[in-house]
Amino acid sequence: MVDGLRVEVDGAVATLTLDRPEALNALTVPVKVALRETLEGIAADRSVRVVILTGAGRAFCAGQDLAEREGPDAAPLETELRERFNPIIRAVRSMGQPVIAAVNGVAAGAGASLAFACDLRVAAAEARFVLAFGRIGLIPDSGATWFLPRLIGASRAAELALVGDPVAADEALRIGLVHRVVPGDALGSEARALADRLAASAPVALAMTKAALEHAWEMDLEASLSEEARLQGVAGRSADHAEGLTAFREKRPPRFTGE
Repeated sequence: MVDGLRVEVDGAVATLTLDRPEALNALTVPVKVALRETLEGIAADRSVRVVILTGAGRAFCAGQDLAEREGPDAAPLETELRERFNPIIRAVRSMGQPVIAAVNGVAAGAGASLAFACDLRVAAAEARFVLAFGRIGLIPDSGATWFLPRLIGASRAAELALVGDPVAADEALRIGLVHRVVPGDALGSEARALADRLAASAPVALAMTKAALEHAWEMDLEASLSEEARLQGVAGRSADHAEGLTAFREKRPPRFTGE
């Protein structure tokens, strides 16, 4: 694994830590490539049921490493987004495993977009989100303009995207940008406890629930009802459903296998 990304698998939970604390975990080309490849590899690994994404030190991720952009070989921004940033966002959204962002500090620029792309966001009390693209003459990218209205509504999304003021953790909780705020020293344990709860659920059902939520934004009610029925048919034929029913009758915790 490249410097800048630490991967730890403990049981059914994979923890991916952006590990360039001296640069606030800003993303370089090697880190972006490694993160995408790691996510794609985990997506195909049935032994991993949940992913935690976090940062080392005092930041979650400061987005693009701007020093790298000043290099003579820096790709055009459109190319960088299409070939490196966007595949990371697609990998997070398309993988069957739930992805938890454990936002330990500042999440800025594409780093904030990366947190928005995750299925759940737990924030440390000192975390904050910053979309300050306008200050350097750019627009929010890496999915920010798609995720924000869906997470917090059009008006709040416009405020964050256009004004660019930092959003503190307590405000992020109030507007629905994160679902939980905890003391900084409890973030790791809280994220892991949530991951363990999800890992104990039926993997097939989790993956299909994630897919149904993703596609619902593009469907009307009738289409969503039909898609739910189709997915429920698949889930109902799974071994996990049979195990869940048996465990319920026997009054014991289910032992799901992902089949």
